[in-house]
Amino acid sequence: MLQRPEHNEYDPYFSIYINYIPYGDIILFLQQQRNQINALFTELSEEQGKLRYAPGKWNSKEVLGHITDSERVMSYWMLSVARGDTTNLPGYDQDMFVNNRSFGDCTLAELITDFQAVRQATLSLLTTIRESDWLRAGMVVNKDVTARTLLYIIAGHTEHHLNLIKMQP
Repeated sequence: MLQRPEHNEYDPYFSIYINYIPYGDIILFLQQQRNQINALFTELSEEQGKLRYAPGKWNSKEVLGHITDSERVMSYWMLSVARGDTTNLPGYDQDMFVNNRSFGDCTLAELITDFQAVRQATLSLLTTIRESDWLRAGMVVNKDVTARTLLYIIAGHTEHHLNLIKMQP
């Protein structure tokens, strides 16, 4: 079983996401999270998916699109670090990503399908990473981080947004 990253494997900034993840099997957690997203967003109507809980905030469709895009980017980071790439990997502008893709034009079913495909790709990628490669360190946006930390960040970032969605009226 893949162990939780140690505090010396990442910049303290990343704790915001890692702390969302309970101790235990991270792969099982990712699978359960995938099912939870499916259930949560399937319950929403198309109109509910377009509602914003406050002006200037993303609606549920945009949040799901953001979660999916972020997992794509972070999976690339994880792959790069696990394979030994020493490039300082760039960040991304999450607002630009959301603003330049009209998630409102997609149905919730399409957005769910896209997320499911990306999560399956992430889970498939995990099988190609050797145990010793999880401890490889790299640089992401000028911050040292190990490959396994990035996996926890992927899961924690998703959990963060799921919690926000659940709190919406």
